[in-house]
Amino acid sequence: MQPAEETAADWWEVEALYDLCFAPGREALSSYRLRDGVGPIPALCLVLRDGPSLAAAIRYWPVRVGGARALLLGPVAVHPTRQGEGLGGWLMRDSLERARALGWERVLLVGDAPYYRRFGFTRRDGVLMPPPTNPDRVLGLELIPGAWVGVSGPVTPFDA
Repeated sequence: MQPAEETAADWWEVEALYDLCFAPGREALSSYRLRDGVGPIPALCLVLRDGPSLAAAIRYWPVRVGGARALLLGPVAVHPTRQGEGLGGWLMRDSLERARALGWERVLLVGDAPYYRRFGFTRRDGVLMPPPTNPDRVLGLELIPGAWVGVSGPVTPFDA
């Protein structure tokens, strides 16, 4: 099993995995508003399959933070029968290395600091996600040293 780029044929199966793993109404979250009308970054949307079965998936979307280009990570999900095997961490590490190789400088997400801290994410004070996002859950990672220095302000869709 190796991470592979998500294909058009995977789209609905990945959506079904997200529906299974996350609460109903997930698309009402502020991060989804930033994705409206913006396509994900295909080279960073990865799946892990065990034969024909989808075990895990991760997606990334382009956004702007105070005008600076950034990646919005998420969602990342692991099928409930495969949780605890390290598949989510594997997708995180692999996709972040791919993002760095593609020239991205910074990554943003909304999530639990204790989980994402092990990948190097820290709280981003001054990065303003659309409400009702809890500011304590706004986390960022520098893919190159200093990438977040001086970057703050509202998070907006990439085309804005």
